[in-house]
Amino acid sequence: MTERELIYIKTIAEEKKISKAAEKLFMTQPSLSKCVQNVECKLGVKLFRRTSNGLILTFAGEEYYKNACMILKICNDFENKVSDINDLKKGRVTIGITPHLATFIIPVILSEFKQRCPNIEVFIVEKDTHELEETLSSGDIDFAIMHVPPSHEIYNDVNIDFFILHKDFFLLTTKGNHPLGKYAKKYKGYKYPKIDFTLFKNEPFIMISHGHRIRQVTELIMRKANINPAIVQTTNSYETARRMAFHGIGATFVPEQYLQIYNTVDCKPDYYYIDEKYTPYWSLCIAVEKNAYVSKAAKLFIEMVSNRFASTS
Repeated sequence: MTERELIYIKTIAEEKKISKAAEKLFMTQPSLSKCVQNVECKLGVKLFRRTSNGLILTFAGEEYYKNACMILKICNDFENKVSDINDLKKGRVTIGITPHLATFIIPVILSEFKQRCPNIEVFIVEKDTHELEETLSSGDIDFAIMHVPPSHEIYNDVNIDFFILHKDFFLLTTKGNHPLGKYAKKYKGYKYPKIDFTLFKNEPFIMISHGHRIRQVTELIMRKANINPAIVQTTNSYETARRMAFHGIGATFVPEQYLQIYNTVDCKPDYYYIDEKYTPYWSLCIAVEKNAYVSKAAKLFIEMVSNRFASTS
């Protein structure tokens, strides 16, 4: 088994389609299919079976996949150790991050990192939070920069350590001059006023679609406030939700940190903090696989992110 074959079979197993795997590997579909046939011929077993849902691993295929992940991780760890021995003269760092976080974290940190480590290659993998956790567990990335809900601050995943940098509060977002806004109170040191969230129990809400971490945190807020929201619209985009709130379609929640990205002059809804007893926040964190080897280059990148974005409180 060559490294190339291991990567090919692993990618097909994860993409479940030859066409998608070939696209990801930057090769033609016939060439990839031929490679699979050669591997299966050498092993004398089938690694995949075709189903209506795509290619599924056979029992032998599952064993191949598990061992491929293990072997590729050993190779990657070895390369990282050699890079450490060479004192960062050569090497690479593979970072997982959500697309929204990437927009304001990566440009700032990468510029400084490149100045300090010009010979270290940096690969950026942008995925949603759930995919990042899977990618981290499979060893495809060195660490992840992501958000976790309040529960992760107490209960870590079995295979992942979460190092919290700071809390990012969710802002209740409504149209300007909302009738309930008159009950909001301003407090010294806070950018936005604070309001009793239970006043909105009969208000329509715009929700982010299921499967997104924002939806997970929003539902936790609703449960703690004992509110069963009347959902008038769902969307995959928090920015779409923010703009719909601005136009009075309903209220929604927006992470305060995200306003650094899209707080545009043509869309200025009203924002409110709510009581912390509803845990209206998620936490920016560094996620690392438990007991994984972390290279000097990865540690340096993590340190730079922590120094820039960790809470000082």
